Amino acid sequence: MNLTTITAVERPASPDHITTWRDGYAWLAGGTWLFSEPQVSTDTLIDLDGFGWPALEVSDAGLDIGATCRIAELFAFDAPAEWIAAPLFRDCCNSLLASFKIWNAATVGGNVCMSLPAGAMISLTAALEGTYTVWPRDGAAPEQVSALDFVTGNNANILRPGALLRSIRLPDSALRKRFAYRQQSLVHLGRSAALIIGTCGPDGHDFRITVTAATTRPVQLHFDDVPTQAELRREITERLSVDDYFDDVNGSAPYKQHLTYHFAEQLRAELS
Repeated sequence: MNLTTITAVERPASPDHITTWRDGYAWLAGGTWLFSEPQVSTDTLIDLDGFGWPALEVSDAGLDIGATCRIAELFAFDAPAEWIAAPLFRDCCNSLLASFKIWNAATVGGNVCMSLPAGAMISLTAALEGTYTVWPRDGAAPEQVSALDFVTGNNANILRPGALLRSIRLPDSALRKRFAYRQQSLVHLGRSAALIIGTCGPDGHDFRITVTAATTRPVQLHFDDVPTQAELRREITERLSVDDYFDDVNGSAPYKQHLTYHFAEQLRAELS
């Protein structure tokens, strides 16, 4: 789509070159959402491409994913053999309501910052205990934010005007975990009504269920060991009432509640 309100495109080499921030500015990464509908309140795009952020960096601490990493780059990532949770990258990429053509433009950070319930990069990074590095404005120090705390609601997050999501770290310990994955849409290749991920350590300890798409923000249930069916159901009920589920055209709240109970039990059984 042509954005008829845009009067300027800035291509800085560093965020520091943007000395002030005002209404009408918008960061541009992949642009797959930005160019999908009119942006009547935006007149200037600021392209992140010139920053040269590395897409994927492996270290002893884990995997650092640059916010401008393309979905296609994450999908093609050849992970170390000991990172047995890495196949979850492809599962989450495949759950996106987007073609492979979009993958070559859309970014991991863009999907996170849109903060939609069905944002599969949110699902991935929350389930694998990700930490986001956020660059505030006005020279403030970078902030470290848990993936579970970044999204605050449907299309809402903690970013203030002009702030940037710089990168996401997935810790080595989470990448070494076993995982199980379930996703459901009302229609074939439709937006996720529920995307539930279970993880646990190779020894069966540190069991987690991460609920996304069914809820407006990620919700993670944490147990020292794999719980019983009754324990898991009780914890879901205590953490999530029917009003906590996202009621929209992709499924009613009771439907998404049912999927959460059903898939969580499947994941528990699979990882037991």
